[in-house]
Amino acid sequence: MAYDQTSATVPGLAARLDAELRDAHPLTILRAAYAQFGDKLALVSSFGAESAVLLHLVSQVSPSIPVLFLDTGMLFGQTLDYRKTLASRFALTDVRDLRPAFTDLATQDPNSDLWRTSVDGCCNIRKVLPLDRALSGFDGWITGRKRFHGGDRLSLPVVEEAEGKIKFNPLANWGKAELDAYVAEHQLPAHPLVAQGYASIGCWPCTQPSDDGRSGRWQGQEKTECGIHVARAPGVASNVGGDI
Repeated sequence: MAYDQTSATVPGLAARLDAELRDAHPLTILRAAYAQFGDKLALVSSFGAESAVLLHLVSQVSPSIPVLFLDTGMLFGQTLDYRKTLASRFALTDVRDLRPAFTDLATQDPNSDLWRTSVDGCCNIRKVLPLDRALSGFDGWITGRKRFHGGDRLSLPVVEEAEGKIKFNPLANWGKAELDAYVAEHQLPAHPLVAQGYASIGCWPCTQPSDDGRSGRWQGQEKTECGIHVARAPGVASNVGGDI
């Protein structure tokens, strides 16, 4: 499957791809994404509680697709170990660790405690800005978001336009039953913290055990997204800060 990107605007291309792929199997969506963008396509993964499914699917399309991993400096040690386990298990050849810029940390979070006073600001310098820089070399990217996560994700399309790029959400249609069945079929290893009651895993200061989807993230705050998937006005850099 191939598409002529020059024949449409980016929003138009996203709408057409979404119409064609909205009911497709995740593997079909990923193959279409790779056919469209090739080496200009990246996967963004948190290596969190549900990440093994998408990483395994991507490895079947091409294990050389770049995987962008946001190493915020605030992750659980178990997540860093899991990243190594899955990269080796799936023979992923291009996992890139994205870290916050030294100047951002020095000027905005010198004591590594910004999360106490501004979770949005902390997410911004540790997630949003590093990813913005890394995605500048790509035209399309893949996320692990799913509608059953709730919140703004309830109406999640399979393909969408965001900041001039095409974003693929190949697992949008899948629920927990489909994820669990895929994990069992392929005997995928679980994140070590899942057995300790963590259903969704981000940075340690803002993640609590929970068996209810993403409810363990930013508990007690009116926040459901780190900022990566928050819409922005064209040409406006993010100033806000999930399983990705």
